[in-house]
Amino acid sequence: MMKKTSLFTKMAAYLFLIVVCIASVYPFYWMFVGSTLTDSDIFQFPPKLLPSGEFMNNLTGLAASAPVWKGLGNSLLITIVFTIATLYLCAIAGYAFAKFEFKGKNVMFVVVLLTMMLPAQVTLIPLFKMVIGLGWQNQPQAVILPALANAFGVFFMRQNMMSIPTEMIEAARIDGSGEISIFHKIILPTTLPPLAALGILSFIQQWGNYLWPLIILQERESTTLPVLLSMLVAPGQVVHYGQVLAGTVISIVPVIILFLLLQKYFIAGIYGGSVKG
Repeated sequence: MMKKTSLFTKMAAYLFLIVVCIASVYPFYWMFVGSTLTDSDIFQFPPKLLPSGEFMNNLTGLAASAPVWKGLGNSLLITIVFTIATLYLCAIAGYAFAKFEFKGKNVMFVVVLLTMMLPAQVTLIPLFKMVIGLGWQNQPQAVILPALANAFGVFFMRQNMMSIPTEMIEAARIDGSGEISIFHKIILPTTLPPLAALGILSFIQQWGNYLWPLIILQERESTTLPVLLSMLVAPGQVVHYGQVLAGTVISIVPVIILFLLLQKYFIAGIYGGSVKG
């Protein structure tokens, strides 16, 4: 009787996981399928569930109606520079909070954490005035610089660096290594998994960033891909959903490639932050 109950429980669990998996994957599958269909086929009932051959036509029409490749280039430039700079700044700040002792360290760390509770919308107006005053409107640095060294990244790297043996750092100092050399030659190579995890999260955050680029990048030639795609479904104009879905497919390809390249570090980096400290 107990064996039958256990078998039933396992079957129910597997069935539940299958249903959840289908519900999670289906929107992405339909996005890929819809990008290969004409506008009329997209709204056909019952819906077509197999790809067709209209992807290149939809992509060509999208490129003719909007500077999609320029928007893709802008998004890649902003996101890559932002991710690299964020990783470096968060790593060096996390290292300072984890391994250095200085007056007011705990207070400063609490202040950094408190900034996570501040809604981003609160800072939009002063940030907009500051960026306009610097003459950065429609420039990539207007999107890159304001979000660097975010509180979550500093906290995440600090938690991971707490697990690095202090003795290893002290040994490097005894051998004559400077702090900058220790950071670049010991700390960064040791923290590759958390850096990869934070890199994926930062890339996704900036790649899908919509509100701030919409406000500060007002020219179509300088805006990012998510903002550009949103303009294609603006009220009062004919919406070609096949083209929109084709653009959406293009927009998620870099994220998928990044995750596939760094997935082996991702789980290790996430769990690495669970050490005590």
